[in-house]
Amino acid sequence: MSSYSLLIILLFYLGILFFVAHWAEKKANSKWTNNPYVYAFSLAVYCSAWTYYGSIGVAAHSGLSYLTVYLGPVIIIPAWIVILRKIIRISRVNKISSLADFISLRYGNSRFLGALVTFISVIGIIPYIALQLKAIAETFRIVTQTSISSNVFNDTTTYVAIALALFASYYGTRYVDASEKRKGIVTAVAMESVLKLFFFILVGVYVTYFVFDGFEDIYAKASLIEGFREKNTIGGLPQALNWFFLCLLSLFAMFLLPRQFQMAVVENNRESHIKTAIWLFPLYLLLFNIFVYPIAWGGNILFSGATANADTYSLLIPQYFNNTTITVLVFLGGFSASISMIVVASIGLSIMLSNNLLIPYGFLGTLQSETQDKNSKRIVNIRKICIFLLIIVAYLIYRFYVLDYNLFSIGLVSFVIMAQLAPAFFGALLWRRGSRLGAISGMLIGFLVCVYTLLIPYGIGITNSSSTFISEGLAGIELLKPFQLFGLDYLAPIPQALFWSLLFNTIIYLAVSVSFKGNYRERNYAEMFIDIDKYSTMHENAFVWKGTAYTRDIEKVLKRFLGEERTKRALTIFNLKYNVDKNQEQADARLIKFAENLLTGHIGTASARILISSVVKEEKVSLQEVLHILEESRENIIINKKLTETSNELQQITAQLQKANEQLLEKDAQKDEFLDTVTHELRTPITAIKASSEILYDDDDIPEELRKQFLRNIISESDRLNRLINKILDLEKFETGKQQIHGAKNSLDHTIVTALEPLQQLIRNKKIVVHFVTETVTEAWYDEERIIQVITNLVSNAVKFCPETNGQISITVMETGAYLQTSIHDNGKGINPEDLDAIFDKFYQSTNQNIKKPVGSGLGLAICKQIIEHHKGKIWAENKENGAVFHFTLPQYNSTENE
Repeated sequence: MSSYSLLIILLFYLGILFFVAHWAEKKANSKWTNNPYVYAFSLAVYCSAWTYYGSIGVAAHSGLSYLTVYLGPVIIIPAWIVILRKIIRISRVNKISSLADFISLRYGNSRFLGALVTFISVIGIIPYIALQLKAIAETFRIVTQTSISSNVFNDTTTYVAIALALFASYYGTRYVDASEKRKGIVTAVAMESVLKLFFFILVGVYVTYFVFDGFEDIYAKASLIEGFREKNTIGGLPQALNWFFLCLLSLFAMFLLPRQFQMAVVENNRESHIKTAIWLFPLYLLLFNIFVYPIAWGGNILFSGATANADTYSLLIPQYFNNTTITVLVFLGGFSASISMIVVASIGLSIMLSNNLLIPYGFLGTLQSETQDKNSKRIVNIRKICIFLLIIVAYLIYRFYVLDYNLFSIGLVSFVIMAQLAPAFFGALLWRRGSRLGAISGMLIGFLVCVYTLLIPYGIGITNSSSTFISEGLAGIELLKPFQLFGLDYLAPIPQALFWSLLFNTIIYLAVSVSFKGNYRERNYAEMFIDIDKYSTMHENAFVWKGTAYTRDIEKVLKRFLGEERTKRALTIFNLKYNVDKNQEQADARLIKFAENLLTGHIGTASARILISSVVKEEKVSLQEVLHILEESRENIIINKKLTETSNELQQITAQLQKANEQLLEKDAQKDEFLDTVTHELRTPITAIKASSEILYDDDDIPEELRKQFLRNIISESDRLNRLINKILDLEKFETGKQQIHGAKNSLDHTIVTALEPLQQLIRNKKIVVHFVTETVTEAWYDEERIIQVITNLVSNAVKFCPETNGQISITVMETGAYLQTSIHDNGKGINPEDLDAIFDKFYQSTNQNIKKPVGSGLGLAICKQIIEHHKGKIWAENKENGAVFHFTLPQYNSTENE
């Protein structure tokens, strides 16, 4: 493919990248940018060009040892739910925006320590960025089949570097507060992670199943290559130790690489997203590794005896078979892996450079006297310049230095340098006694060991046969050979450098921290870091400070960086949070900590402390006072927590009481309506009886037939009155537990026939057809008189709901487990679905008049429910396509004998 065609594809791809980032920034609150999957995929920035290409090169030359780069992260992933959550919580409450800020804050806002962490990170990561540029340049040359130009203006990588610098500086410096979330960058990196995985799997499938005939075919052919078996075993103890240290190295990288800290900690929106990351990220690494081995050994088979670069087998194999499409797609995957790392790493380093080196040591004095607008603009410009300089320096290193080394070796050197932060970093999370002096001493010694065992040999050239320093050691002392330090000759250069540097680093860190106590601020932050769960909501309370400070002075400092409006809003939140009078002149320790946090995102932890210290008068605090104050603070926090829990419980109880009160009022209203209904129902027969009686009393000449009719009315209404009173009494007995159920073994079909007999005239009057079907033996345990009452009520209701013509009622009995289920189905208009749960309420008749119901007080179904439930059965109603059906169940065996 021609260079111009590939450049057009690259420009189009970068255009998509810009579009995605721009869209994500505009849709910052969208579910597409705020979900755990975007977060988890953004962590795959770990898989850079070194992973995409370098792993294949290592697998081709050294066999299985490429797995160590992935085993370390997978081993530590289960602990993320604890460790990473703790780091995120610490960073969130303290507005931490970089790895240097995290470490320097823990050791007392140390300006020098923050600068040292920044310096080590820059030394370790710039060659790593250069490695990505090298990968882009080499793969571009392979795809276009051109050579690297000696003229920088004819080098495509020059323009790629400039484009990436523009992209990173624009989207990485949109916010003055570096702790703000960069949704555009995160979403773009997540998209690139998906694409590079897809393209890598694509070429893996192509090589495995189209170039070769599956894994077995590759293995069979590769096993014939000389040294295959030796390379693809762990080997003895020396090789196992090499594996162990390489796994440890990659484990540290997951926490200490600036790009990983940026994505995993600074850009985290919700702690809950970690739950997705702990399974999705290892799965991502697994998928990435499935085809490393087939591509590597497939390349060894195809290019056996050739001088092909094994790092680029994923490109060379499809190109060998003239498959341009897959070649270009693989190139785009590698390009994605490279630019993700370059962009995120340069953003992370630029924040560290500005907040921990340039501002505290150069621009802080100027920023103190400027307005908010000028300060914001200057801070952003500092970071933009840092991003440009980082990428330019990385480009120069790529052009004049890293061309002679493979991707994997440069990446591991960077990992070893960054590992020097491990003792101080993990000590910050786990050890209260760790001190600033111990952290600085350990880092310096560890870094110097790295310089001696790695940087100097690589600077000279590890294959330089004329170098006596590598072959004979410093001043010809064999024990000082950089690759066999103190006679340790069974570790490879990288594991050996890691072992000695971390050994000296850790010992010095522990020894100095134990020998020299840190100041009160170091111990203060040690408590806050280690017990962050106790202080996460009220962390200002745990900050120890003594002295004289005035709110107006702190407010002036904040306005220079936050502006007047944001400062007032922040102070209002603080006053509300801690119930502080807004007119209070003197500031306390809580406001000091709050102000430092607000400034941290803009200028870093050390500079924030310096600025606030410049307007307050601080007094020294002894370690004993710190521990005493922290103990009081811890007790207060526990008390506040208990008070909060008690308050929440009281609120819940209050809500429950309010709800119960509302229900009582509703029931009371229902009872009033019920009593009105019952009174009306009682009054109706009484009125009829009274009227008939008065007529008979007043008129002696009434005809005999009419007299008998009035007497029949009196008898009928008296019966009606009696039934109503009995229903009320029955319901009262059931509800108060006075009603007794006399259960016995009965035949349900006989009971149903008995109940239907008195209703036959009513059924015939409406010309209703009744179908009674029994599907099983109908013996059950119940009080027959009461069940007759239930069936009579339900059938009477069915009769009244049936249409005037073609009325039908079907009664069925079936066995359901240890119960008999009786169903009474009518072909009426059914029950309003909203009322299905209310119809068994004794107040239903008086509160729901939206459908036609049987004449009466509405007590019938309520009594039925009580009777069935006292039999340990259930009763319910449902609608069918043609009418309603009532079901009730009765136990086949005595369910009360053990009660």
